[in-house]
Amino acid sequence: MPSHWLSLHGLFAVTGLLVYVVTSHVLQQRRHPSAAIGWVLFILLLPYVALPLYLLFGTRKLTRTIQSRSDARATLPRAEESAWPVEMAAALGQPCPTTYRTLCIHADGSLALRALLELIDGARYTLDVCSFMLGRDAVGAEVISHLAARARAGVQVRLLLDGVGRMMGGWPNLSPLKRASVRIGLFAPLLNFDLNGRTNLRNHRKLAVADAGCTAERLWCGGRNLATEYFSAQPGRAAWRDLSFDLQGPLVRQAADLFQRDWIFAVGAESPATSTMTTADAKLTTIAEPIEAAGQIIASGPDQADDTVHAMLVCASYRARERVALVSPYVLLDDALLMALCLAAKRGVQVDLLLPARSNHRLADIARHRSLRALTAAGVRVWLAPHMLHAKAAIIDDVLALVGSANLDSRSLFLNYEFMVAFHDARDIAHFSAWFDHERCTAVRYDEQLPGLWRDFLEGLVLWLGFQL
Repeated sequence: MPSHWLSLHGLFAVTGLLVYVVTSHVLQQRRHPSAAIGWVLFILLLPYVALPLYLLFGTRKLTRTIQSRSDARATLPRAEESAWPVEMAAALGQPCPTTYRTLCIHADGSLALRALLELIDGARYTLDVCSFMLGRDAVGAEVISHLAARARAGVQVRLLLDGVGRMMGGWPNLSPLKRASVRIGLFAPLLNFDLNGRTNLRNHRKLAVADAGCTAERLWCGGRNLATEYFSAQPGRAAWRDLSFDLQGPLVRQAADLFQRDWIFAVGAESPATSTMTTADAKLTTIAEPIEAAGQIIASGPDQADDTVHAMLVCASYRARERVALVSPYVLLDDALLMALCLAAKRGVQVDLLLPARSNHRLADIARHRSLRALTAAGVRVWLAPHMLHAKAAIIDDVLALVGSANLDSRSLFLNYEFMVAFHDARDIAHFSAWFDHERCTAVRYDEQLPGLWRDFLEGLVLWLGFQL
């Protein structure tokens, strides 16, 4: 290679490394070692390609606001051993627990869809819906129709979709919503290249909030995208098994606040809409309701200073005394969480992991075996469901049920915007535990098999790429 090309290559490489170091320091980007090594090698070998890609996809955190841990802990009672989930969430900057009522866990997709449409149709003042995907199919069309109808009835309706998720849903026809004056926001549109590094960040949160601040405020959320396979069977294809729920009460307002922050990020600040709530309705919001349980929103993603869901799971693994039950369609564990779960099993905690025998992502299925072999060797019971299982939940003893949108993979735990609800009421935790045991009834134990040389190489390669993607 001519010397002037070598000099030009070296200049690009040095420039790229300086940009990487400076931006990582200024933005306080904490990366997995494999990700950091990958970016450095990429910049050294192909700096003219790597630098633009790094500027587009390299950002992992967008916040530098770090709450004082000592101040957060000082306000919490420390008398009960069962208080650790609340203490940990507060230390991670999450909102304090608040009350909710009438929790309903959806037994299947048809009940989940019915609950969602009832929430939409029952909205009187405001309706906010956030989904990673909206399908160009029967369910997507039905949701669009109901949203448009509420907007025409005078309800202030907002729909927030992820840019990549919109493409994966088949580019649904949103024109009926626009004609009905539904406000639509796209989170990091696919073709909108952002030199602030936001292009690679996805909003994976799934929630619908109706009439936040009113006595009839209601939240619907979980792991279901708004597409047919998440709710009902299709010709030749069974419906996916998933987990979603709805509830009422002040907890809904935490979800509404999170949606508002996501909306501002996606579309920018806007003037608040004029509310049509009557004076009588406003007074009703202050009337005390019979409350039986408490929970809190756990948000994870680049808008949080910490990797909150990951931190909660690691802490839970070390604090669990009797049982840890996990369910996720994709399992790509980092070293910290893998070790925490293995040590929990070795000290006598019953650790169960439930996942589909075959998911809809073949690469994830290939990469997961390293983690599964390590878990089973430590005594973790790994269960493979015969159907596509898309649920996401973690149940720890009778003190915590963490349910929502986050998978047990690197993208969900370290890159995506995710939405989980932490339940602290023992009775509701028992309901989620019963749901888990019911799903486990049809599953079979994972059969650990040592891989050959090429299989081991393929697993390692896909596992490494999985973190980057």
